[in-house]
Amino acid sequence: MPSLPELTSALHRAVTSTGPWAPLLLFGAAFVEYLFPPFPGDLLVVLGAWYAVHGDLSWPAVFVAVTAGAVFGAWVDHRAGVWLGQRLEHSPMAARLLSPAKLARFEATYRRWGFWLLILNRFFPGVRGFIFLAAGASGVPVKRALLLGGISAAVWNGLLLAAGALVARNLDELVALVDRYTKLAGAVIGVILLALLARALWKRRSRRP
Repeated sequence: MPSLPELTSALHRAVTSTGPWAPLLLFGAAFVEYLFPPFPGDLLVVLGAWYAVHGDLSWPAVFVAVTAGAVFGAWVDHRAGVWLGQRLEHSPMAARLLSPAKLARFEATYRRWGFWLLILNRFFPGVRGFIFLAAGASGVPVKRALLLGGISAAVWNGLLLAAGALVARNLDELVALVDRYTKLAGAVIGVILLALLARALWKRRSRRP
């Protein structure tokens, strides 16, 4: 597993060597991250933000590329969620594991909290793709999902550009700042998931005679 400096150096070479095609690379990075969460898409976006605000790349091109890549990735995840939801609905094996009542509760819960999950998805590292997968499986309209996802991506990318211009004094500092945020957000998400799991297990145990 490469260290953060080694990974940053490799991504730096990838961005600088592509020249005028760098925005396409950033588009691909933002897209792939939604399909394969371990992919370091955020680091590539951070590099693009740094070069954009320091004149090496066109910042409008970088902003549009990374935002469009995120929306395209969200669309693929949503379509996969629709397909998955249809298979679960008609699968005998899924019916044995997930009763219609449980599926209905899941869909109702997602519709209740889906707005906040979608509008904040870009700030949730590692689980962004799953949010749109669940949206598709729950029947959230694709236009609504992509609109909220696009707003989230635009705000996140705008903050990265602002951090590159106003906060970080050099590229290493910007990468370290985003890395600290990613680790902190990942820890918070992990704690929330564990709390939800514990709550579900407690409810299940309390219903037993």
